[in-house]
Amino acid sequence: MAVELAELIRQLRLELTEAMQAGEGEELRFELGPVEVELTVAVDKEAGSDAKVRFWVVELGAEGKVGSQATQRIALTLDPRLRGQPGRPVISGPERTGER
Repeated sequence: MAVELAELIRQLRLELTEAMQAGEGEELRFELGPVEVELTVAVDKEAGSDAKVRFWVVELGAEGKVGSQATQRIALTLDPRLRGQPGRPVISGPERTGER
């Protein structure tokens, strides 16, 4: 299974937004610090006049290859901020099954 890196970050943003909304009105809240994500990606470069490089997040077996594409491990550190507001956002909410 592969998903574009942009889609993974979009989904992460949605999950963090949901956690912030769930924490509204809670007495105990948590400041959201840097979010560290380590991924294995396949890099796909298209040829032509509008050439693009795309990063696909993949699950790997023991091989370390997806089709004919070489894979790379990358680490991203995202520092979430709310547009127009100083400081870091806060999150809170009930623990979900399987979370940790």
